[in-house]
Amino acid sequence: MTILRPKVELLTNEYKKKIYQEAKDILQTLGVEIENYEARKLLQEEGVEYENSRYFIPDDLIEKLRHYAPSEIRLFDREEKEVIQLSQDHIHFDPGSAAIFVQDLNSGVIREALSSDYIKFSKIVDHLPNLEAHSTAIVYSDVPNDAQDWHRLYLGLLNCSKPIDTGTFRTESFAIMRDLLEMTRTSSDKLAEKPLAIFDACPSPPLMWSNLTTQSVIDAARSGIPSEFVSMPLAGSTAPITLIGCVTQHTAESLAGLVIAQLAKRNAPIIWGGSPTVFDMKYGTTPMGAIETMMINIADAQIGKFLNLPTHAYMNLSDSKVPDAQAGFEGGMGALLAGLAGINMIAGPGMLDFESTQSFEKLIIDNEIAGMVKRFTQGIIDYGEPFAQSILKDYDSNVSLLSHPTTLDLFRKELYLPFIVDGFQVINRETRDLWKLSGERSARQRAKEIAIKLSERSPKHPIDDTLKKDLDRIAKNNLK
Repeated sequence: MTILRPKVELLTNEYKKKIYQEAKDILQTLGVEIENYEARKLLQEEGVEYENSRYFIPDDLIEKLRHYAPSEIRLFDREEKEVIQLSQDHIHFDPGSAAIFVQDLNSGVIREALSSDYIKFSKIVDHLPNLEAHSTAIVYSDVPNDAQDWHRLYLGLLNCSKPIDTGTFRTESFAIMRDLLEMTRTSSDKLAEKPLAIFDACPSPPLMWSNLTTQSVIDAARSGIPSEFVSMPLAGSTAPITLIGCVTQHTAESLAGLVIAQLAKRNAPIIWGGSPTVFDMKYGTTPMGAIETMMINIADAQIGKFLNLPTHAYMNLSDSKVPDAQAGFEGGMGALLAGLAGINMIAGPGMLDFESTQSFEKLIIDNEIAGMVKRFTQGIIDYGEPFAQSILKDYDSNVSLLSHPTTLDLFRKELYLPFIVDGFQVINRETRDLWKLSGERSARQRAKEIAIKLSERSPKHPIDDTLKKDLDRIAKNNLK
């Protein structure tokens, strides 16, 4: 039994209520810009007032609809095994999306990505024990532009069995992506019953839902596919400079998405997520590794929990350009804080340079960070009293506690054991002499070797030949 689940919070219940109420006031008085015709029609049918494309969503409609959104979402892998529970303080990790560059696995050079990079990346994710989900993490340039979103899902499904976080770049792509997903389940009903994918939906700050993003929310709702709202207020640029103001804007934008989803279909599964950041006044950049960015994410998640919704945040990533010490401390701090905040889906493993680059080496290192975070959030476990006395009474000068039955029985439960691949592990706990004998490798060098080995391994769960042929057929029919 865990004595106490370690937690971190930044908002009291009083301030959660104040932020929520002000966000509703914003939607009712300032309104939200809606580009999508179908969403406008849904709002008009509810009697929502509007001026041109700005809709003023009343408080009572938000209150009526928010209770339809499920408080729990369960995700299943390609083989229909339940692997993720998005609710309460359960935490899970998935690689961030969608980087346009990769750090070459062999040379270390940052370059434009290719589909072969994403295939390697997918195979590696499939083997990492502390990442429960995959994502369409890399945008590669060697397929036609109009195929890039659905093609990434196609390759992801072929090469990794885990649930996948994805999204659309074109409204026409959703139907193709739904066909790919339904093929893994044989029907739309089974896909809704055992969802395999999440679709990101990113409103445009401040207070706008674009045609593409809104259509994705509507299509996903009607298909029973979870939508993950990724509101992106930029404190000091496209949002108030104050952290609390940024959180309030995030809440308003996400509530608008909730309304659209529930109008499209009652009980549509949604995830209260985000990728907010502060604005760096010196360089004009969006630092995802800034401590204030992490604080906004934690507060955002607290609002999501206040509304009894599954939560998400980008918090295991770094603004460094290479997997160095900065990448380690930014990624590690973000991941631990996200775990302590109980954020259900923590995105960012592998990501560098303001979400623009995926690093295979960082991905391997972040798998270890995720494992350590999960161990920490388990807290200290009570196995029954007395805690130590009955063990210590067995000790004498001839008996080592190393061989005590409790040690042998419990060490794998009490200790986080680093991931080992063919004798290699990122976390080095050897003596100095052994470390020298093994080549004096740094953590980054060891991560590179592990990434190469995993990319060359057979899939952990090979895809069924018939399913592969069916997915190949859909891809071939839609490639122009």
